[in-house]
Formats: sequence, structure tokens, C-alpha cells
Amino acid sequence: MNYGGIKGTIITADANDKINITENGVIITDKAGVIQGVFAADALPPAYQSANIEDFGSRIITTSFCDMHLHAPQYPMLGLGMDLPLMQWLYNYTFRTEAMFKDTGFAREVYSVLARELIARGTTHVCAFSSVHTDASLVLMEELERAGVYGFVGKISMDRNTTDELRETTEGALSEERRFIVEALSRFGGIRPIITPRFTPSCTDELMAGLGALGAEYGLRAQSHLSENFEEIAMVRSLCPDCERYYQTYEKAGLFGRDAVMAHCVHIDDIERAAMKAAGVWVAHCPNSNTNIYSGIAPVRRMMAEGLKIGLGSDIAGGDKLSMRHVACAAIRASKLRYYYADRAGEERFLEVGEAFSLASARPREFFGLSRGFAAGEKLFAIVLDDSSHGPAIPLNAAERFERLIYSDDLHDIFAVYSGGIRRK
Repeated sequence: MNYGGIKGTIITADANDKINITENGVIITDKAGVIQGVFAADALPPAYQSANIEDFGSRIITTSFCDMHLHAPQYPMLGLGMDLPLMQWLYNYTFRTEAMFKDTGFAREVYSVLARELIARGTTHVCAFSSVHTDASLVLMEELERAGVYGFVGKISMDRNTTDELRETTEGALSEERRFIVEALSRFGGIRPIITPRFTPSCTDELMAGLGALGAEYGLRAQSHLSENFEEIAMVRSLCPDCERYYQTYEKAGLFGRDAVMAHCVHIDDIERAAMKAAGVWVAHCPNSNTNIYSGIAPVRRMMAEGLKIGLGSDIAGGDKLSMRHVACAAIRASKLRYYYADRAGEERFLEVGEAFSLASARPREFFGLSRGFAAGEKLFAIVLDDSSHGPAIPLNAAERFERLIYSDDLHDIFAVYSGGIRRK
């Protein structure tokens, strides 16, 4: 069999979110891009001695990034409305932008650029919201697959509390959701559909129940938003008086099961966190968005300590940057502020670089069916980072170089990207 591989300074995060470093390491793959193992370059097994290995020198090879929450149709409005709270931002900017995706030509123009930009920034996996438009949602899946991005795409469903252009009837929303699911399952492999009620304020109980039934029928995961903003929480309490807590609006519809993803979770309490852990629900922590639309600072350290599943999301365009390195640094800064103002008495430390990287890469890889590192039998999803242009030329060890590369967030640092065993950049 013909084998290939890549050689460099290999860095991964382990189950304790600690950085592991293999200098002068080699990842061996077969011709399909499936990992055979990770070895020291001077200790390659005989079967791999003649492998075609690309030598990246001292450049850092690490696991690619995963974006657990982004709104693809909001890409054209990055950096707009950042002085508005959530509900005003939705009505002033978001809904009118998303309405433009009725035009599939416009959708393709935007999504083709978005997909390429994700790969350019080292993001190979996403859990993405589209708009209410079925055909545009399928275009998003096409463009992501073409670029080499894996993961999940959800057609948003809404039958209340939105603009006339985006409001669906309950029956129409469920019919279009079924059409989206059937077409997506028949056409795509690395990108799968995910049930996506926008959030409880925009979905009636009937719609939520119908979406839950569709998810059960097709064996699909669900994604939505939870406890992002005080105004939103109050709105849910008013709309759903039968539910003591926000999460129960999803739970009663069958949308709060294992591997569901709930974005933000800024204001969840002990009972809600326990319910999420018991159900196996993921938190998509979105520090940029939480700051930009001044929703609050999520208790990420506490979530991690309590064993919740958690990854980071860019949440464009509430978040203003697509780069997951930038989001990782934002998570660190937010946790430092929370530690300073709220958690110091509880001795809950702020996030460190290795932990933030793990939240942006290693931890969410498990959501997408991968191990935290480079495991044999899995396709290669990796990025190669090059810090040769950074100065001044002071001596740094591999851990220090890695820290600087995470904080630098320079697009030129990303030298190569491998997705699905194929070099994409």
C-alpha cells in the first residue's frame, strides 16, 4: 500500500485539556487520507519507511478548528449593529439580511466565499444555521462540501415573532423542513441536516413539537439558542408559562436530547446545567457575540468543572470574527473578566491557552465523531501553523510558539489545511 504523511512539531490537547507536544513527529496516512498512526520521525515502523512524507520542518501541526455555532446568512453583516441588544439587533439588521437569501443566486455568491474563508482560517467543521429558505440552505451545504467543510447545517424554522418576509406558517415550516431533510440526506455525505428552531420566541409549541417529531423520525440532532439575554428569557417566560425554565420549552418538544447544541447559555443556573449534563446537550460558547450584544459572560469554567460538553462558536454576525483563534482568545479574556468580577471568591480560575484551544478544536471534535487528537482510523483534519514571519527572533519553546500563534490570529500563519484527508490550502 502507498502511504503518505506530514512531519513537523505536532501539538494536540488531551482529555484534561492539556497540550501534548511531539517535536519532529510524523502523522502517517494511507492513500485515502486515513491516519495510520503518529510516530517520532526517527522511529518510523518499517512499513512506513518509504512513505511519501511532506516535511514542514519545525512548523506546528495541530488539529483543525470546529465552529459550534454560526449563522451563515449573517456573513454579509459582520460588524454591523454592535451597539444594539439582541432583539433590536435582530429586527434592525438580521432579519432583513436573512430575507435576501430567498434569492439562491445571492446565496451562492455569499456562501461560496464563506466556505472558502472557513477553510482559509483552519475551520474544517461547523454547526451552522441557514435561513428559512430551503433552497438557499441546500446551496450552503453544496458550497461547504465543495470547499471541504464538514458538519451540520440547519434550515431555520420560525412561525411567530419575526418579520412578514421570514414568518412561515406552522404547516409550511414543517413541510419545508421535511423537504430540506430528505434532499439533504440524499445529496450530501460530510454535511448533514440538523433540526433548527431559531429559538423559542420565534416558534410556537405546535412548530416545536412538529420539529421534534421530524428529528425523531429521521434520527437527527437539534440546535437552537438558550438563555442568551435577559429580554429573551423574559419573553420566553411570558410565551411559555407552563415551563418553569427556558430549556423545558425544548425538552417538552423532544429537542433537548443527546448531542443537541444550545448556543450561549449565559444565564443558566445550577438546575439547568444539571439538566444539560444529564441529557448530553452541548453548550456552544460564543464570547464575541455575548460581549458585542452585551448579553453577559457565560460561566464556562463552572460548566467545564461540572462536566458539560462545550465548544466555541464564532456566532457570526453577533460575533464579529470568523477566526476560531480569535474566538479562543475572546473566551480567555471573557473568563478573566468573570474571574475578576464574579468568581474569585469561588477560586474558579480563568481559562488558559491550552484550555481555550481545546474548546475551539479538541473538545468539539467529539461532537463531529472524531477523537480529540490524531487517532488511527480517522481521516486527517489538521492545520499547519507557520510562525517564521513573527519577531523579534527570541528563543521560544514549542509551547510558547503555539501560544503566540493562537494570540496572533494572522491569516498568513495558516500554512496548510487538511480536511477529510485532503490538503485544501
